[in-house]
Amino acid sequence: MCEIGKSAYRGAEVLYPQPYGLITAGAEKNYPIDLSYFNIMGTAVGAHGVAATSDAAVFSNVDLEVAIGSKKDIKLKLPFIVPGLGSTAVAKNNWEGLAVGCAITGIPLTIGENVCGMDPSTVIEDGMVTHSDDLEWRVKLYQEWQRDGYAGTIVQANVEDTGLGVQEYAIEKLGVEIVELKWGQGAKDIGGEVKVKDLEKAQMLKSRGYVVFPDPMDPEVIEAFKRGVFSEFERHSRVGMVTEDGFMDRVQELKGAGAKHVFLKTGAYRPADLARAIKFASKAEIDLLTVDAAGGGTGMSPWRMMNEWGMPQVEIYSLLYKYADRLADMGEFVPDIAVAGGIIFEDQAYKGLALGAPYFKFIGMARGPIAAAMVGKTIGNAVKSREVPVYISRFGRTIEDIFVTSTELKHRFGSEFDAIAPGAIGLYTYMQRIAQGMRQLMAGNRKFGLSYITRDDIAALTRETAEISGIPYIMDVDAEEVEGILNS
Repeated sequence: MCEIGKSAYRGAEVLYPQPYGLITAGAEKNYPIDLSYFNIMGTAVGAHGVAATSDAAVFSNVDLEVAIGSKKDIKLKLPFIVPGLGSTAVAKNNWEGLAVGCAITGIPLTIGENVCGMDPSTVIEDGMVTHSDDLEWRVKLYQEWQRDGYAGTIVQANVEDTGLGVQEYAIEKLGVEIVELKWGQGAKDIGGEVKVKDLEKAQMLKSRGYVVFPDPMDPEVIEAFKRGVFSEFERHSRVGMVTEDGFMDRVQELKGAGAKHVFLKTGAYRPADLARAIKFASKAEIDLLTVDAAGGGTGMSPWRMMNEWGMPQVEIYSLLYKYADRLADMGEFVPDIAVAGGIIFEDQAYKGLALGAPYFKFIGMARGPIAAAMVGKTIGNAVKSREVPVYISRFGRTIEDIFVTSTELKHRFGSEFDAIAPGAIGLYTYMQRIAQGMRQLMAGNRKFGLSYITRDDIAALTRETAEISGIPYIMDVDAEEVEGILNS
């Protein structure tokens, strides 16, 4: 059945990826330019960050640790962050793998919007959250596996979360030190949405102030639901209304409530909104600005919106670099910046960092870590049920044999290894693959630390790409140096 045909009898249900909440999906649109339109350069001379000798300049010596924040007191093992995984089923169902995996990897994990609002156990007194089993579980699971002070959990808030005082609760009761204001994401230009299969829960959400379609209080809707005409309600979040005064006030409120660090996450909005984001972040001297590009997200967004909305990756990164560089030239504070938007492998991560060097400090990744955690969890279930597929069983039939990082993790955690969820091992193993790939690429450029990455580490493969990004066209790279060598 084609999309038109299914829309003729299921209507708005067809807007979303299916089966909703069980999969992660990304935009399928081919943009005129993407990160593949750059190549990573290499060199045969010198080294930055280690001695320029063949014995020292080995890729395993590349240091991928980074410290971020206005005081550089948030340390990460790797230059990655998992942004905004909130109340969607795909996030909650894989949270053990995500939280434990990120913690043992030493990268931050963001608890996204609407977790408290969606949690039936949430206690609300005088309109403010005083307890949530779900949020507490998510925070403490990460904290339990966090080691040596690396990274941490970030609690994000949208319009409804702010009204419920979710971040204040997280700071005061759960020991959360990092909070994030949310203006949007790269997958959609509306608020977050989930599907709800339970009538009572849909009614609870409406009573808590959420937008719920169709109206779960309407007797005719209730009757249709019970007859099976439809099986899911849609819960939507409201869009925010950004003002400079409102932003500044909220940053100060959060700091006054005890937040040690304040972040801002924004989506693939038009250039004026990008300018607002970095200017407001500069004025407030926040610790991190994350900018998402079109096609990002965890795969719960309406298909057409995910494909057709927002500023694409190369374009928004290039503008962001220009805006950051202008603020720096003006002597203004430039917050640390992370960029996201469908990045899943090491070459894309390196190109993203180089495109915005020295301002882009690390990369946001959501779908990749979710997929890795899902695969790890699936393998764990297969091992438990003794039904390991043949394409996996050729590596073994136990967790220790199948996951290539198990020896390292057993050495690190000893008897605790058996308590590490297979989903977490999957995420950790995936991130180690990316880390080694990054080290190899950086070593080829003779860059043995993240701070040495520069924009001339990459070259544009077309003149149009060069014009948009400001990165030199590949035939123009090193032109002056070449003349000097040939004329010497």
